[in-house]
Amino acid sequence: MSEERKLCNPGAIGLGGFAMTTFVLQIHNLGWVELGPVLWIGVFYGGLAQLIAGYHEFKLGNNFGFSAFTSYGAFWMALCAFLIFGHNPDWVAANPTLKFSANGLGWFLVAWTIYTAIMFIASMKHHTVMALLFLTLLLGFIGLDFKELAGSQAIGTLAAWDLIVCAGIAWYLMAHIICADVGIHLPVGKPWT
Repeated sequence: MSEERKLCNPGAIGLGGFAMTTFVLQIHNLGWVELGPVLWIGVFYGGLAQLIAGYHEFKLGNNFGFSAFTSYGAFWMALCAFLIFGHNPDWVAANPTLKFSANGLGWFLVAWTIYTAIMFIASMKHHTVMALLFLTLLLGFIGLDFKELAGSQAIGTLAAWDLIVCAGIAWYLMAHIICADVGIHLPVGKPWT
């Protein structure tokens, strides 16, 4: 007789990586910390750890978790690479065939806004906390789009505060997963649709 092996929920690590990286980036956007911590947390925890969580969601057959964690993990790695190489004058000068436009980051964020809108629609079938997570993320991306493409610093500040709330919701969902494993059930609410 073989004993059934319990699998861990990769959502705990995926949500933790998303929450921490989102939080630290917004602290940077508010001017409270330099960019260095954002880049390193973004590459390893927001990026790599989320990618790993996404691939484990794939093994579990969770298409939503697979798409979310793998995509946002890749988002953090791409954003960090853009910030390291796209804004480094020495690197750009050494690679003259690459051109970086002033609004490149804005259009990068618009593409992620579209992806997030799709994920928000799907999140409404899960539960209230998941829908709130993707709603605040969508609103945050829209705010960052306006900040980057229209130069609106005021909207950028509102987006930073919104995304701090989003990070808090992600940490709550992480806590929900971890606590459920020891018999503590934090409420998440009903699906919106």
